[in-house]
Amino acid sequence: MPSLKRSILGAMLALSVPLSASAQSFEEDELALAYGDKANISIATGSQQPISRAPAVSTVITAGDIIAMGVTNLDQALESVPGLHVSLNNIAQHPIYGFRGIATLNNPQVLMLVNGIPITNVFWGDRSQIWGGMPLENVARIEVIRGPGSALYGADAFSGVINIITKTAADFQGTEVGMRAGSFNTRDAWLQHGGTMGALDAAFYLRVGNTDGHRGIIQQDAQTTKDAEYSTNASLAPGSLNNEVKAIDARTDLALDAWRFRAAYQNREMGVGALGGSIDPNGRGTASRLYLDLNYEQANWAQGWDVSGVFGFFDIKERPIGHYTLFPAGAFGGAFPNGMLAGPGHSERHGLASVSAVHTGFDQHRIRIGGGYRVEDLYEVTETKNFDATFAPLPGGLVDATGNPNLVYLLPHKRNLTYAFVQDEWEFASDWALTAGIRHDNYSDFGGTTNPRIALVWDAAYNLVVKAMHGTAFRAPSFSEQYSINNPVVHGSQNIRPETITTDELAFAWQATSALQNNLNFFHYRMRGIILPSGTTYQNTGGQTGRGLELESTYDATNNLRLSGSYSLQHSTNTATGQDAGMTPHRRVFARAEWRFAPRWHLNTKINYVAERMRESGDTRARVPDYALVDLTLRREEFAGDWEFSAMVTNLFDRKAWEPTFKSAGMPSDLPLPGRALYLQLEYNY
Repeated sequence: MPSLKRSILGAMLALSVPLSASAQSFEEDELALAYGDKANISIATGSQQPISRAPAVSTVITAGDIIAMGVTNLDQALESVPGLHVSLNNIAQHPIYGFRGIATLNNPQVLMLVNGIPITNVFWGDRSQIWGGMPLENVARIEVIRGPGSALYGADAFSGVINIITKTAADFQGTEVGMRAGSFNTRDAWLQHGGTMGALDAAFYLRVGNTDGHRGIIQQDAQTTKDAEYSTNASLAPGSLNNEVKAIDARTDLALDAWRFRAAYQNREMGVGALGGSIDPNGRGTASRLYLDLNYEQANWAQGWDVSGVFGFFDIKERPIGHYTLFPAGAFGGAFPNGMLAGPGHSERHGLASVSAVHTGFDQHRIRIGGGYRVEDLYEVTETKNFDATFAPLPGGLVDATGNPNLVYLLPHKRNLTYAFVQDEWEFASDWALTAGIRHDNYSDFGGTTNPRIALVWDAAYNLVVKAMHGTAFRAPSFSEQYSINNPVVHGSQNIRPETITTDELAFAWQATSALQNNLNFFHYRMRGIILPSGTTYQNTGGQTGRGLELESTYDATNNLRLSGSYSLQHSTNTATGQDAGMTPHRRVFARAEWRFAPRWHLNTKINYVAERMRESGDTRARVPDYALVDLTLRREEFAGDWEFSAMVTNLFDRKAWEPTFKSAGMPSDLPLPGRALYLQLEYNY
């Protein structure tokens, strides 16, 4: 706690000195307008409704929030969400979105949507290993549900749902050019435009960027442990992680009447860091993603009926650039003089079609029905390697294992999914609403699963809403967990079933005054059938329970100063051992101050305090140190015409901080977070 107190004091001092001077008054509603529409959300039921009455525990991050906080990628923005902590995987610094104490190495328990369409990869059930994040210049808003969402969204809406809504022509008119440069040789440039093309509303976005990464130092890696076992000195630790990123993002959005077409392309080239738990200074991978979707949405399609539908497609290709070094030269007592090398790659394509309709013809009822079909096709798997399924060297060194069932780690597979759901929003009495829904998903490879949810919302007073919610959700097994072969560590099993979770929540939304909004919610969940290695095979062997609370407040202290913050508390238990589940913070505090200290000048301070992270059961390493990080953003609007300038300092006090590594990674050291960094940003709008 002393480090937290010092950080808060330093941050408040940064604000308090100028506060002694009188600031020019602004229009009373100007600060609220800058944040955009935070009062409504669509992710909870599929339709727009006030967030205070939505039958879910939800958070909205608007484009105004993104600008004010000075965040530049998705992970930085999500760290502001109560009950959610973003940690890291040792592979390519892949983000782990830990909702309410649920965090696993590949993080498949979180469903990420872009404009309402899942981007889950079937290979590991995540966003892909060569992910590289998502820039925010083209993001209109981010909607987050904490808790289950399978009754509406199906698989992987397990611990939370994140919906990223990109900008359309309605969000900006004209052209914006921007550039950003800063620490770690970071450079970004983007161009976006919104307007009309004849009868079309059109928006376009292009961004290129790269960074060398902060190259944090790893004191001991997996090879350090092997060196002690084999009496060798092959480890490259202490040494820096290779976490460079080169990125290209392009998007287009075209709308005509009830139709909307979107296309997106992303390309990433990244350092993999420590794929096998040992430092790989040269290993790099590349991933390309193509997303296409065609949407139709028509209110009053027929009397009492609103109808919507979507066709979607995405294709992703992940490849190594050369090969990855799982263990360095001299590994395993010299058995691998050039290192243990591997070059796994895969390609998958997904197609989907869905339709839903909302019927409002019944008094006090709003009924949504829908269904859909998806194809998940891992159509290509490639691999080069110099070892077999027993860790023994292959004769001839590096060989092409593609298509060889005795060597390759996985063969192509395909699954089909059909689903149907129904949901009723029933205003059954004055100030009372009941939302009940159920969805059935049927998979071609492991069968069906049915998930209900129910939520009761009570307007207890003119300024107080109480919500009680119950729901179940599931996480579908990935192809790696079902079908992996020739893996020296663990094999797949076609007998595994989906993971399941049951969650109960009680929430309060209290508008104490016109300037002060408070939200408090309590939760309890039970996970069953967690897919874990049992010996050398994946099985449904794990269980976890969790409970906690999340408190958040927003206070407009003056017309020019907004204060907001949250406190998250959780405790999760491994049901097999009775011990702490580990890896996620028991307590987290996030605080933020947005101050307009002069016309067109903004100063934003945010503090993130992360505390009490235990290790996994059986991991005897010391508890992960707490940390408190402070970021500052200074922004000037409309100078020299239509320019906007921002300066962002992250980790202002240069604190040392780490995210824990999983026991299965084999790394004694944790992953260091960046020290102090400075970024400068310019934008021009015309």
